Amino acid sequence: MNMSFSTSHSPNTDCAAEPHESPSPEIGGEIQADDKECVLVEAINMALHYEMARDDSVVVLGEDVATNGGVFRATLDLKQTFGAARVLDTPLAESLIGGLSIGMATQGLKPVAEIQFMGFMFAALEQLTCHAARMRNRTRGRLACPLVVRIPCGGGIHAPEHHSESTEALLAHTPGLRVVIPSSPIRAYGLLLAAIRDPDPVIFLEPKRIYRAQAQRVCNDGQALPLDTCFTLREGEDITLVSWGALISECTQVADQMLEQGIAVELIDVATVSPLDIATILQSVAKTGRCVIAHEAPKTGGIGGEIAAQLAEHALLDLKAPVLRVAGYDTIMPYAKKEALYLPSAAQISSAIQQVLSFA
Repeated sequence: MNMSFSTSHSPNTDCAAEPHESPSPEIGGEIQADDKECVLVEAINMALHYEMARDDSVVVLGEDVATNGGVFRATLDLKQTFGAARVLDTPLAESLIGGLSIGMATQGLKPVAEIQFMGFMFAALEQLTCHAARMRNRTRGRLACPLVVRIPCGGGIHAPEHHSESTEALLAHTPGLRVVIPSSPIRAYGLLLAAIRDPDPVIFLEPKRIYRAQAQRVCNDGQALPLDTCFTLREGEDITLVSWGALISECTQVADQMLEQGIAVELIDVATVSPLDIATILQSVAKTGRCVIAHEAPKTGGIGGEIAAQLAEHALLDLKAPVLRVAGYDTIMPYAKKEALYLPSAAQISSAIQQVLSFA
């Protein structure tokens, strides 16, 4: 599907503010081009309903996604609307979910699979990295693999072990996998539509601590947002702040605080961490001369390090100060009592910005 988009988008919540594709005729269900106030997990559900009605090759599968509507209720009512043939409960077997999705994708379907938590992904990793990611290359373009794997990620809900990982860098290091992380209901809706329509595998990571944290008015009109593109949420001249996923909330808070002090922060939501839209970040740093990168994942080997390296390679002469990273610790995510000590805070981001600004 041919889509043409610009590379910078404002955080306007107006229904008509973002670029879009025109909705297709109704297929296999009812499409309602309405809008409503919803949180991120509801926006996911809305996008799934829309695309399943638009395209009868879209199927949903995973553990508890049909009868129970998923562990976070992201797939609520899909089975009732589209039937058991298109919304499938699977055994507790992530490798099976991955392999079955690949088979479906190569034979004309568009599976949207759910892995319940990011720490459960590893059983499916061999299928995703060795087969889904390589399918187009292995068959010299004869077969595509248009699948989406949805995975709740990150901490913040006091979950036990294996439920709070942020291992997006592991997936981003795999050629052939696109890795997308929405940060708001509007972007979750538009990016998920684009992911399902993409002809290649997309890993769609959903920060679960913001599933119900923020409500926005989302237009249910099939509007897709661009993949492989950063969103410039706020323009500024003093410093570039780069982040994605749940931490966009803290970064927005910090940008507001900085503005009260006369400091204009340019806030960039990476959104697609692989392939990375480094051009938008370079353009911003060329203007501001300073950069702080914030992410929840462990610092070592994280996406922040890749961004910093590319800034050193391509924007060294634009930089007026070192690039700083605010990140999670190189440890296992702790249990609930100490989880807040692990997660990067607005205070840490603010401190990093002040440190970068202190360089003459």
